[in-house]
Amino acid sequence: MNDRHLAWIDAAQASQLLGVSRTTLYAYVSRGFVRSQASPGSTRERTYSRDDVERLRRRTEERRAPDKAAAHALQWGMPILESSIALIDGRRLFYRGLDATTLARSRSLEEVAALIWTGHFETMPPPPVSRVAPPDARAPFVTRAQIMLALAAARDPLAFDLRPSSVALTGSGILRLLTRAAIARDQRDGNVDAQLARQWRVGAAGADLVRAALVLCADHELNVSSFTARCVASSGSHPYAVVSAGLSALEGPKHGGASARAEAMLASLRRERPLRTALSARLRRGEAIHGFGHPLYRDGDPRAQLLLDLLSERCARSAEYRFVMEFAQTAASVTGEAPNIDFGLAAVTRVLELPAGSPLVLFAIGRSVGWIGHAIEQYATGQLIRPRAKYVGVPPAG
Repeated sequence: MNDRHLAWIDAAQASQLLGVSRTTLYAYVSRGFVRSQASPGSTRERTYSRDDVERLRRRTEERRAPDKAAAHALQWGMPILESSIALIDGRRLFYRGLDATTLARSRSLEEVAALIWTGHFETMPPPPVSRVAPPDARAPFVTRAQIMLALAAARDPLAFDLRPSSVALTGSGILRLLTRAAIARDQRDGNVDAQLARQWRVGAAGADLVRAALVLCADHELNVSSFTARCVASSGSHPYAVVSAGLSALEGPKHGGASARAEAMLASLRRERPLRTALSARLRRGEAIHGFGHPLYRDGDPRAQLLLDLLSERCARSAEYRFVMEFAQTAASVTGEAPNIDFGLAAVTRVLELPAGSPLVLFAIGRSVGWIGHAIEQYATGQLIRPRAKYVGVPPAG
């Protein structure tokens, strides 16, 4: 994995990025400008927060060359907005300070939603949801969901009640609505994971995996769909529009759609042997091995690892489980990268024999929790997100 993407870097890298000596770097640390921590496996060496170093570097850049700094202000990975929802520390993911993988083993999506929206696990009864019939089941999930969101918003007299408690209540209803869009029928009883598991007929072990997948997708800081959700919320639009906008961004092949590519890749290579030869040939053709590597995790995506661990605990006798594990190990050895959440979702779908497209469904329903959480935060600021553009077109005449 490329070191420039790691969340924590060594002193040499930090000094080079800042263009300063190590003595100056240590001074920045002592003044609280850059966080440091003990380097894993060493009692003497320390590592430094990549985000803090980048933030300090950009401040210097802004003073020296404002136009250059503006051109890179929205570059991938640059911190833009403050949030108290998710923390990625380079190895683990936390929701409100709690390890997401621990929550995935012990909490329902509704409980995690309550945590993200209100700061505690106490769930609320979902409000009566407008009786919006699911569109044609042959339509893609995102299309069905967006149609239902638009209709529900039009019938909800409290759609524009943007107080935190009201948005949380609306969010609870939106979760149910998205579930109805996924299963193309109305099931009132049970949590989201129970409804999906019942529709997909996966049993108790499968229900645990579905629940864990949903929880692990709940939030992941300011990814493109969450940033889109915050932009829409900053305009004062209602939570239905926020979630619909998030779905539009998530559907793209560079975001949530990546799990669909991992799903298709597993299907296409199911009978190929030896796998190493097939994967090497794929790379020679210029085709990617989808679902491996993540720039924010130095030791591999913990969300994918937990899903694979749960598959091992519950489905170890499955032939499909043995295939996805062989695939994961072979692809990791070929690419030098560990599986990420896209592969994890595709693996769960394959082993549980879920309907085609289920990785995106799980991703979308789970991530809607984060979108609503970001909306609550953005509403509270009262600020409109409005970046400036640096004009590089034809100069005005005269």
